[in-house]
Amino acid sequence: MNEQFVPALSGRNVLVTGHTGFKGSWLAAWLHRLGAHVTGYSLPPPTVPNHFAAAGVGELLARDVRGDIRDGDLMARVVADAEPDVIFHLAAQPIVRAGFSNPRETFDVNVLGTASLLDAVRGTGKPCVVVVVTSDKCYRNDGQVWGFREIDPLGGHDPYSASKAGTELVVDAYRSSFFTPAEAGVRLASGRAGNVIGGGDWAGDRLVPDAVRALSEGSELIVRNPLSTRPWQHVLEPLSGYLALAARMLHEPAEPRWCSAFNFGPVSSEEATVADLATALVGAWGSGSWRPLANQPKSDGEAGTLRIAIDKAVSDLGWRPRWQLAETVRRTADWYRSYYDDPEGSMRAKTLADIEAYETAGS
Repeated sequence: MNEQFVPALSGRNVLVTGHTGFKGSWLAAWLHRLGAHVTGYSLPPPTVPNHFAAAGVGELLARDVRGDIRDGDLMARVVADAEPDVIFHLAAQPIVRAGFSNPRETFDVNVLGTASLLDAVRGTGKPCVVVVVTSDKCYRNDGQVWGFREIDPLGGHDPYSASKAGTELVVDAYRSSFFTPAEAGVRLASGRAGNVIGGGDWAGDRLVPDAVRALSEGSELIVRNPLSTRPWQHVLEPLSGYLALAARMLHEPAEPRWCSAFNFGPVSSEEATVADLATALVGAWGSGSWRPLANQPKSDGEAGTLRIAIDKAVSDLGWRPRWQLAETVRRTADWYRSYYDDPEGSMRAKTLADIEAYETAGS
């Protein structure tokens, strides 16, 4: 068990928005393992299958509420009833390409949904810790090759990225206007993560879900943008960062430096292209192949290179990634292979085994 998080979170009331999603369900399972009383607020799982159902995460919750993050009245009631000591806000429209299909909804969910949550927190008047999860896509990407830092300009050339920049502006406005820790007792921070992978993600337009669907069916994987570079990391990496950030704010409630933005990603030597990751996935799966998409469009709105600097999290939080890309890919493939070997079986044990292994890797 991770000694860093247990004293801070054991016995605490924790609200997780987006708990039926990929990252949210892994976080809810980890929080239960740490001894927290978890309330989840989310729409139904976005895909079938999904990690939430496969790992039986609903059975680990103190309360499981279905609702839209934009429903301010319901959100306010849930926050009041949960009496949270900690809130992790992960509910979002998480797909870059979906932002092109539904730009208004993307802005509505990601920006106004965050405002809905923070207004509910403001209305309760109860001191608590809030970690809002955004993305490394929140930075204005003008093609730079160095990693984005927390002090770099926000922006976005596509609706999804712009919505994440907008989310950060909402967080900053509420923090400056309403949530000064010494006055309101609400400690508010944001976590900006790179591209996460791991068992249980079946979303569309993502490399790993596309890969496991193809590999499990014996089909060839078709890959977009094989030369694009991304800061790939196992889902437990940023989740450990969010937990560490929350623990710091609980332990040192008057320290303002925790109430800010933090990047979580791999070390620079572990960055990889889409082609690198596809090759590693096929190798870890033990069979299959991939090829680039024919007639690749010149631009589909996604940046060719994206890097994120984690110096602040390393120096201030004492956080650092624990798994190299090879270990991340191996565990991801193993999780999916276990699922496809027995689709009706529970994947909770496999999920908890990965969490335990991750905790042990940091000891």
